[in-house]
Amino acid sequence: MEAGVSQFDDQTVENALSEALTRGDAVIASAGPILRHLLENDDHTMFSDEIVARVRGMAGDIARQLLAAQAEVSGVSDPYGFAEENTAGLTETLIANASLLGHAHGLALEFQLTEKLQLRHSVDTVLSPLLQALIASNDPETAATAMSLLAAQARFCQQQRRMELPLGELPGDLFHAVLLSLREHGGEQGGEATAAVETKLREGFDESRSRLGLLARLVVAMRGGALAALTVTHAGVPLFLTALALATGQERAMAVLSTNERQAARFALSLCAAGLKPKEVEEQFAYFHPEIALPEGLGQLGADHAAAILAGVAG
Repeated sequence: MEAGVSQFDDQTVENALSEALTRGDAVIASAGPILRHLLENDDHTMFSDEIVARVRGMAGDIARQLLAAQAEVSGVSDPYGFAEENTAGLTETLIANASLLGHAHGLALEFQLTEKLQLRHSVDTVLSPLLQALIASNDPETAATAMSLLAAQARFCQQQRRMELPLGELPGDLFHAVLLSLREHGGEQGGEATAAVETKLREGFDESRSRLGLLARLVVAMRGGALAALTVTHAGVPLFLTALALATGQERAMAVLSTNERQAARFALSLCAAGLKPKEVEEQFAYFHPEIALPEGLGQLGADHAAAILAGVAG
């Protein structure tokens, strides 16, 4: 007890214990809703031990990258050793960022989905028929972008297996957010070094070269032909999810989450809103949820009506 209380500097024992009790009460209060949510989610696919571990692993990997970069700028002899020893605090700061957590969760679920559809329907995790066709395109820019995506997707699969998330693969707003987290973590003592590493990392960041950036560029470049990306066995999971998000005006992470069994209604509506015909909606839905029957009359909604329902729920 004495060792613990001594960490509170000039605070009285009473204040220190009161604050600790308040924090403990907050944890207890949140335990019920969290446990109830986990128990209600029968299949646990969204929050399995594997998914949770992978999300935490990605947060830790980002922390190590930031600290190693800061150590290099500061002239530390072993920057990666320094990062490993000091990663815990920054990892917790990053985990407190709900947007970053949601992004990492979406990536983990996407990788889980690619593996599941590979086993279930032999959908290649890296090179789909559509991507192969884009690589062979007569348009040099399209072919080059598709080749870059092929390499990026292969790296993504390896990174997910290692529970890694490179800084360059973050969306711009989250890249900015993690740099602010590093600044917050460093405090006044790390001012100059933090400013220097921010400058260095920002100079090397280009969101358009990220896997998600390449996916979006390819789908947009396809214009009317993007409908071909809404067949998962032809497009592969990454292009399918990107095309679905763009066609429905949803965030890509939401498109990923909609493929979960508990989100079957949203997924069915998304397929309708994307402009697929009733038979196509049925076919694509069956690839993801062969054991779930679509509601009768769903095919009569029409794209505009389905999009309105989605927008109304989001609002």
